[in-house]
Amino acid sequence: MDDRLPLNALRAFAVAARHGSFKTAADQLHVTAGAISRQVKQLETLLGAALFDRHAHGVRLNARGERLAAGIMPAFEDMATALAAARRHDIDQRLTVSAPPSFIQHWLLPRLADFEAVYDNVEIALDASQRMTVPEWHGESTRLAIRYGRGPWPGLRAIGLLGDALFPVCAPQLLEHGAALERPADLAGHRLLHVAWHSASGAPFPGWREWLDAAGAPEVDAAPGQRYSLFGLALDQAIAGRGVALASSVIVADRLASGVLVAPFGCNFMLASPYAYELLTPMTGTPPAPIRAFIDWVMGEAETFAAGQ
Repeated sequence: MDDRLPLNALRAFAVAARHGSFKTAADQLHVTAGAISRQVKQLETLLGAALFDRHAHGVRLNARGERLAAGIMPAFEDMATALAAARRHDIDQRLTVSAPPSFIQHWLLPRLADFEAVYDNVEIALDASQRMTVPEWHGESTRLAIRYGRGPWPGLRAIGLLGDALFPVCAPQLLEHGAALERPADLAGHRLLHVAWHSASGAPFPGWREWLDAAGAPEVDAAPGQRYSLFGLALDQAIAGRGVALASSVIVADRLASGVLVAPFGCNFMLASPYAYELLTPMTGTPPAPIRAFIDWVMGEAETFAAGQ
C-alpha cells in the first residue's frame, strides 16, 4: 500500500470544496479547470468513491466530500500559518525605542546596525518624538525610552547613559572665508543659530545668552539669528555655512569627526548641560533576554562614546 499523501490532489480538492467550483479553484491556483477536475478525479479513484455530485451548472460536495473537507481544511490552514511564521525571519522580539529625533538621527541610528547585525531576531522600531512613549515589558513586544532631561521619571527606572555639554560649531569654510572667529566676542560678527528646546518638566535650558555670559562675552547680543526646534536642523544650517550653532556634544560628535563641522574654540568655553540622556525602563519586571542584550549594548556604546570625548 502506498502511504504517500496526494498533496496536490488534496489541495485542489480543498480549494474546490471551499468555493464549490472547479473554475474558481483553478483561478486561485493559477491552473485550468480541467487540471482541477483531473486532480479531484485522481483523489476519487484513490478513495474508490465520488466526492462531488456533478450537475449541469457545476459541482456540489456530497456527504463523503463534506467529511473529507472538514478533516483536511484545518490542516491546510495550519500549514499556511506555519509558512507565514517562517517568512517572518524568526523574529523573537519586537522592540520600540522612543527617543528625541536629533538623538535618533545623529547618535543612535548610525550605531544601531552593529546591534542588528548580531541580534537579527530582534525587530526594532524607532519612535522619533519629543513626547515619550511609556516603557513597558509586554510579551514579545517591548517599549523602552531614551530621554534628554532631568528626572525623576515617576514609575520608571532611569539608567544614566550620557552627560552633555554645549559649545559653538560651524562649517570649516566659515573660518576660512568669514569674519574672524578666534574668541567668543567675535561671535558678534556672525549669525547665531538657536535651538528653542523645552524640557518636559518646563525647566529652562541654556542657550546662546547663557553660553556667552559664561564665556566672558556678555556684550555680544544673543537675540539676532535663526531659531529651530531641533538640534539636527540647526546643525544642517551650520554645515551649509549659514551661521554658528550652539551644539550638544552628543549630537554633534559624528559631524565633528567627519570634518563637516568644526569647533572654533576647541575644548575651551564648554558649558555643561543641566540635562543628560537616560534610558528609561519599567520599574518592575524582567526584560526578555534579547531586550536585556539591547540594554547592555546601548550602555556599552554610551560608555565607549563617553570615553572618547
